Amino acid sequence: MLKDGMTGFDLYEPANIDETLELLGRFGADAWLLAGGYDSLDWFKDRIKQPTAVIDLDRVEGLHGIREAGGGVEIGAMTTLTEMAEHPMVRGPFRLLADAAEHVASPQIRNAGTVGGNICQDTRCWYYRYGVDCYRAGGNTCYAAAPDAMNREHAIFGASRCIAVSPSDVATALVALEAEMVVHNRSGVRVVPAGDFFMEPSVDIRRMTVLDPDDLLVTIRIPATWAGASFYFEKVADRKSWDFALACVAAAFRESSDGVVEEASVVCGAVQCIPRRMQEVERFVRNTTRSDAVAEQAGLLAVDGAEPVAHNGYKVSLVESLVRRAVRRGQEA
Repeated sequence: MLKDGMTGFDLYEPANIDETLELLGRFGADAWLLAGGYDSLDWFKDRIKQPTAVIDLDRVEGLHGIREAGGGVEIGAMTTLTEMAEHPMVRGPFRLLADAAEHVASPQIRNAGTVGGNICQDTRCWYYRYGVDCYRAGGNTCYAAAPDAMNREHAIFGASRCIAVSPSDVATALVALEAEMVVHNRSGVRVVPAGDFFMEPSVDIRRMTVLDPDDLLVTIRIPATWAGASFYFEKVADRKSWDFALACVAAAFRESSDGVVEEASVVCGAVQCIPRRMQEVERFVRNTTRSDAVAEQAGLLAVDGAEPVAHNGYKVSLVESLVRRAVRRGQEA
């Protein structure tokens, strides 16, 4: 039974990355990193998560800010979504990321919510979030997969016992832009490509990302690869604001002077446990000129292999339409 109250914990406010890593090493899986706090408070109030130590990252030096880096940009994990969406280094050459950030929740949440918190948030599956013993929570069944379950928001690709989806709009854009996640722990620093950062349930059903309990996401690097490309982002949700995506698409295209697609990056969100990169679509549109016929075929390729459950079959046609519009329209939308 859910209760609107929190269990006790100790609150820590480290001043720098080294202090944060020491705390993570000390408390391990009993620690909880607090960024913007919106998702954390729900977990605590419902008593689904009961950490011993909450580590507030707001004062940690080195986790905030946006700076130029080799023609690309580096974004501190504690940078707010509003700051990121409005910054000229993002809005100009990497507008895809700004567009995705502007579609997150509401202005109030974007003003406090962080890019790191958004991409590391846990899935929104009704059953998992409310404390049942599903696979992701350590049990032996997926309640969402039952024929009479509430599963209209769930996966149509890549299900492996769990059919929950990645809830982050920003993650979809980061994968499309081939971003890199800079992760620190007491052993050193590692750089993880965004496409490898999110965890498939077939690999580890208990985690959404590759982060271990003693890991800290410090920086997101956006390389110059897609700077100034033709971008397209679209999100479909039940409500225009506040809501999570039923499906979204983030796409980038590089074209020659005569309009031939030289490179393409197309990623869909809210259709799989990880942001789904549409590699077949990318291969198909290369060396073509974007047209209605090319877009139609790209849409069909995007949904090849989809396996909807009882109440989310609409996502198949939704993804087909989103990819078709992304290929057809790009930055001209």
